[in-house]
Amino acid sequence: MDEASILRKIPYVILEMQKNRQEPEVVEGVHLRLVTNEIMIDVDIENERILKEYIDGDTIYELILQDKMTPAYVDQLHSMCVLLYAAHTNIDYFPTNFVVQNGEICYVNFECNEYMEEWNFENWGVKYWSKTPEFMKYVEEHS
Repeated sequence: MDEASILRKIPYVILEMQKNRQEPEVVEGVHLRLVTNEIMIDVDIENERILKEYIDGDTIYELILQDKMTPAYVDQLHSMCVLLYAAHTNIDYFPTNFVVQNGEICYVNFECNEYMEEWNFENWGVKYWSKTPEFMKYVEEHS
C-alpha cells in the first residue's frame, strides 16, 4: 500500500480522546490521516464515546486464529509504521484494531500516542500478529 493510495482513501481529521485530558485534542496532519480509514460519525465527549462507521471484514485477530494471516498484512502495517514513526506517533497495534477489507488492513481505532520505542510495532505489536506465546496466552485468558 503506497502513501498516495492511502491519502486518497483517508481525507479527514482524527479526534484523539485522551483519558488524562478534560478536552479532546483535534489532531490534523497527513501522518494521522494515513492511519485510519474509518469515518467518525459523532462524538460524545462527556461519556468518552465515538460513533464510527462500521468496516466489514475479519480482524487480524480472527485471521490469526483461523490460520489465514498473510505476510502482505504485516507488510502493509510496516508501511504505515514508516509514516507513523516519522511523525513520532504510535497507534494501538493489537490485532483486534485492524480489519481486512478488500485485501487491505484498516485501522479501526482512533487511539494514537506519542512515539515510544517500547510500544512500537517491532517491540510490542508484533508479539500479537501471529500465534506467539503472548498471543496464545491472550486467547486463553479471554476465551
